[in-house]
Amino acid sequence: MSFSVITDTSANLPNHLLRSRSIGVLPFSYFMNGKEYIDLEGQEFDAVSFFSAMRVGVSVTTSQIPPQRYTDCFEPLLKAGQDILFVSMSSGISGSYQSSLIAANELMETYPDRKIRCVDSGTASLGEGLQALRAAELRDEGKTLDEAADILEKERYNVCSIFTVGDLQYLRGTGRLSGMAALLGTMLNIKPVLKGDETFHIVLAGKVRGRRQVIENLAARYDKYAVAPEQQLVGVAHCDCRADADYLIKLLRRNRPPKDVLLVDYEPVTGSHLGPDSLALFFRGDDQVRTR
Repeated sequence: MSFSVITDTSANLPNHLLRSRSIGVLPFSYFMNGKEYIDLEGQEFDAVSFFSAMRVGVSVTTSQIPPQRYTDCFEPLLKAGQDILFVSMSSGISGSYQSSLIAANELMETYPDRKIRCVDSGTASLGEGLQALRAAELRDEGKTLDEAADILEKERYNVCSIFTVGDLQYLRGTGRLSGMAALLGTMLNIKPVLKGDETFHIVLAGKVRGRRQVIENLAARYDKYAVAPEQQLVGVAHCDCRADADYLIKLLRRNRPPKDVLLVDYEPVTGSHLGPDSLALFFRGDDQVRTR
């Protein structure tokens, strides 16, 4: 193996894929009613209980990951003679990428014969996870660390991350909607369509009235913008709304069926910011997919 591929738990990849593709994971943490939980690889996550607790008002918060956690993850690999390609959660929604850079720069001073490349995925959940899988693919094809990192930094702009939420109040809590906008949207049954843009931030892409209609809007965007879907692994992540996720997958397979679909429960860190009943779709589009 020419280099190690590492991502974080925001990448939302199932444990069987992480193991089979030899991808390491740096754990994020979250707090429920003030108690810290670490989202460890191999640990079973009860998504139904987690999002049910959020529905009845249990407080869930997150905090920025300090550079030391990256150091603790990276250093054993460097000591073993491995270079590292780290695929990070978007810098547009978290300071974690910056923490990884701090740790990487300090470690490369300590281990001058080793190299670490940190790639900002520009997204989260399976948008990030699909890039980590791509990194493993490039490694297994024999690409060098720098070749693989350069390819990822180009291809990340083709990753389309689009989603909707079940309750606008969670977005208001993150500062993405004013209180009046959130209230109005709830009263009129307006559902937002959000996406990751070319600057790696989350922006409003549209508004649709009704839950079924917003799911159909996500599928329509896939039909319009997906490139060579028959060759793609497409990602769908949901916050305890499996029936809606199944409906979305049915729509994806109707007109332009993807090669395969990876369906996951949202992991707790990102899922806590979106809230119960959020639904997201991740696929590869063309060079303008983040700007449309």
